Amino acid sequence: MEMGTQVSGSSSWQHALVSSIEVGIVVVDTNFVIEQWNQFMQNHSGYDLNDVRGRSLFTCFDDLDEAWLKNKCQPAVEMNTPVFMIWEQRHYLFKMDTARPVTSPAEYMYQNISIFPILCEKGAVEKICFLVYDVTDQAMSKMRIEGLNQKLKEISRVDGLTQLFNRRYWQERFEREFKLTIRSKKPISVLMLDIDHFKKVNDTYGHQAGDAVIQSISKLIKKATRETDIAGRYGGEEFVILLPDTTAENAYTVGERIRKAAEKTLVEHEGAEISVTISAGIAEFNAAYTQPLLWLEAADQALYDAKNAGRNTVIVSAVNTA
Repeated sequence: MEMGTQVSGSSSWQHALVSSIEVGIVVVDTNFVIEQWNQFMQNHSGYDLNDVRGRSLFTCFDDLDEAWLKNKCQPAVEMNTPVFMIWEQRHYLFKMDTARPVTSPAEYMYQNISIFPILCEKGAVEKICFLVYDVTDQAMSKMRIEGLNQKLKEISRVDGLTQLFNRRYWQERFEREFKLTIRSKKPISVLMLDIDHFKKVNDTYGHQAGDAVIQSISKLIKKATRETDIAGRYGGEEFVILLPDTTAENAYTVGERIRKAAEKTLVEHEGAEISVTISAGIAEFNAAYTQPLLWLEAADQALYDAKNAGRNTVIVSAVNTA
């Protein structure tokens, strides 16, 4: 029975059904030469049945992976077993336009595929039938939901003002890295910093100005750190940076880079130019820190020492590293 064209030997209702059904039907022989092709395929592929009959499926759709598809169809051909493929495994088998190319956000039709063997009178598989289901709307809906879930996940991890990690998530990462470091014994340092005389900024210029200053320092932190570093806003005007594969000496270089950049930065707010400095404390991991909190407290103490030393300075923890 030919599909998509007028056929002799089949009733008009059968032909009408096959032509109007909203499922693609493609029949090929075991060499993947096209024999049948219904109206759905004609409408969405742009090929009439007369254009494709007798041609290899792989010449009509040149992006089809021939070796992959033949392997996928092997159970149908050799064991007379249906094969199914969903769009999550492969977005499409036949690259075709969506049913609504103007209004749909999809670049192509997402498809679920059923592959059925067709037997000859002697019971051997002589043809393969592909049923093509347009699941673009379902795929788009699922991806939108997954995208929203990912955004919610990111929001739950990120501080809204600075776009650095928030304290809760940073603490989780810090404790995880602490456990990994005990096993790996690789150098790793934590750096704590805060903005000097920040209360004075708020009292003089207002909290919006204070927020602008915090955002300015967070940008300097992002610029000074690597993708593998874990930077977060610990609270108020205080920041923390975990620096994997970094000794205290190298962490000091990072701290100085941020300190010098902050010293040169003027934050403009409602006509005022606000200058600030930062102080920082650094602690490299060592065996003396049996708990994550002890390690963090060492960096905090170094920060406190930097404040007492006159601010606008970076100090490394004096805890014995032997």
